Amino acid sequence: MTTTQRPALASHGEDLAAAHLERRGYSIIARNARTRFGEIDVIAHRRGELVFVEVKTRRISGGAGTALDAIDHRKVRQVRKLAAAWLTDTSDYPREEELRFDVIGVTLDRAGRLLALDHLEGAF
Repeated sequence: MTTTQRPALASHGEDLAAAHLERRGYSIIARNARTRFGEIDVIAHRRGELVFVEVKTRRISGGAGTALDAIDHRKVRQVRKLAAAWLTDTSDYPREEELRFDVIGVTLDRAGRLLALDHLEGAF
């Protein structure tokens, strides 16, 4: 995969993840929310929880392992830092007592069709 194809793959995976969340009753607050440290893929809200979602998308033919294999301790630390920055810098969001970090792994075939979507609630 070329570097020009990666953003399109990531965007397609995030579209599928956001649609999945909406089907499950989540309201999408933000997508690709920029902070001074980077970007949060999806921020959603449902039943008193504010949820920060990291989306990882892979093609089945890729050699990088599964989408969820990409979540390591460094990525967990980064997403938590991004969420803290977003909460500090953003004033207009649902004030909830519960914060949660989810991971959605999206696996596509070579044609970009969805093969699997794994949603890990409270992943870290």
